[in-house]
Amino acid sequence: MIALALAPPLLLALAARSLQDRPIGRPFVTRSEVVAHHAMVATSQPLATQAALEVLRQGGSAVDAAICANAVLGVVEPVGCGIGGDLFALVWDAKEKKLHGLNASGRSPLGLTLPQLRALAGAKIPSYGVLPITVPGCVDGWYELHARFGRKPMPELLAAAIGYAGDGFPASELIAKAWQDNAKLLADQPGFAAQFLPAPKHGERVVRANLARTLAAIAAGGRELFYRGAIAQRIVADVAAHGGWLQEADFATHRSEWVAPIATSYRGYDVWELPPNGQGLCALQMLNVLERFDLAQLEWGSADHLHLLIEAKKLVFEDRARFYGDPAFAAVPVAQLLSKEYAATRAAAIDLAHAAVAVAPGSLTPLSRDTITLATADSDGNMVALIQSNYRGMGSGVAPADLGFVLHDRGELFDLTPGRPNSYAPGKRPFHTIIPAFVTKAGEALLAFGVMGGDFQPQGHVELLVNWIDFRMGLQEACDAPRIAHEGSTDPTGVPADPSGGFVIVERGFSEAVVRELERRGHRFVTKGGLFGGFQGIRRDPASGALFGASDSRKDGQAAGF
Repeated sequence: MIALALAPPLLLALAARSLQDRPIGRPFVTRSEVVAHHAMVATSQPLATQAALEVLRQGGSAVDAAICANAVLGVVEPVGCGIGGDLFALVWDAKEKKLHGLNASGRSPLGLTLPQLRALAGAKIPSYGVLPITVPGCVDGWYELHARFGRKPMPELLAAAIGYAGDGFPASELIAKAWQDNAKLLADQPGFAAQFLPAPKHGERVVRANLARTLAAIAAGGRELFYRGAIAQRIVADVAAHGGWLQEADFATHRSEWVAPIATSYRGYDVWELPPNGQGLCALQMLNVLERFDLAQLEWGSADHLHLLIEAKKLVFEDRARFYGDPAFAAVPVAQLLSKEYAATRAAAIDLAHAAVAVAPGSLTPLSRDTITLATADSDGNMVALIQSNYRGMGSGVAPADLGFVLHDRGELFDLTPGRPNSYAPGKRPFHTIIPAFVTKAGEALLAFGVMGGDFQPQGHVELLVNWIDFRMGLQEACDAPRIAHEGSTDPTGVPADPSGGFVIVERGFSEAVVRELERRGHRFVTKGGLFGGFQGIRRDPASGALFGASDSRKDGQAAGF
């Protein structure tokens, strides 16, 4: 382990004062963890939490509750998710004591080649419109999860979402603000204004009758209606009318994939993520690098603590840009990137006194923004971490006529340069930012969680786990503590790194003295609104079976149990 000098005491004056006015004497806790024995749900919107909790009260499984919550979120939080997007999940089966992974991400149009896309897009795939649309994987993901782990009929699981869409719901504060922001960007996209404008104000009742009809049709007709029936036909016709390339064959051939989760050990805990085409591997690589340093001896929020987080992120994100892609098209060296030996070589590149400016990917032996996350747990010990997204808030902005949802724009994240792991190809899954996570210890389930937030997600996972494991914070405190984000690394789309080494954004709550010390080491700070994600998580005590839920104060959400 790399030796570190002990940092001088750097507790903030604000934190010191808050020790006096918080009953439990912890500086960052906005509210207590929710504790229950039988079941727990944590989501970013209370209506979704309550609907999923009712499913659990009626004997549904953790997967049933997750599907219900996701469906309701697609109604009440369309600024982050919906049936026009993709889905990933980790499911702990308590009977088997085994973790299962589902990749329910869609693929690019089979009829669109890289030369054709380059001719249409130019230097970069656009963020909005029909070109970045890939097949939506969410609905197939629901039915895959349900077929394997569901107990209640799908119509029951979608009933709450159908009810809120048809009868209406009050727009919560952050969702209303995000809806208004998206409206400014997407008003001209096909079908958007007719179905999503005007954007609601906080507390205003919203009725989404067209989405209620679509969800009711899916409840009656199943996944086949979405991928081989009338809904697929409607989407294809609408996209084609505006110059898009999706065809009925793209929907008919779509399938989710059950995958083996990947893991690393971190100070005695096993941390699990899904393999590429997502970026969960990033979080595991960062933990491997940070394990080389004794973070627990440092002051939380000290210059050394934050410097190590930033520098580990820089190193790992260069590997992300160089090696990650759809494993059906590229040989992603997961085992090598996850090895402790490789992490040791990467950790040795960190200069404790200076910020790195030019960072290169590691040397390997050649081989032959805008999301929801939720967690559920049932009385049998099953747990789910699920994450689902439109990408860029309300996705492409393209809303097929009268269906009530937008299509995602995940295809924006392909690289247009040939020959790279994430280079565009027909029928290929793009690089994905959304990642669920799980922690076990000695073969027992401990924590199901996610931190939504685009590229920030691996940083968010690592900051949460370091707070919880190294600094021994409770789950709610670990997610409420101020966060730091580095931006400017090389991007999987081929956009090069910021030549000045990128920049750092911090939430309020860090010492000015620490920021000045980091600037002295070469870090560049900018003042702007940052994307610091939104945590939802459930911890299980293996000894008592008690469930502890936490929901990020940065969101409108709620953890609740019984």
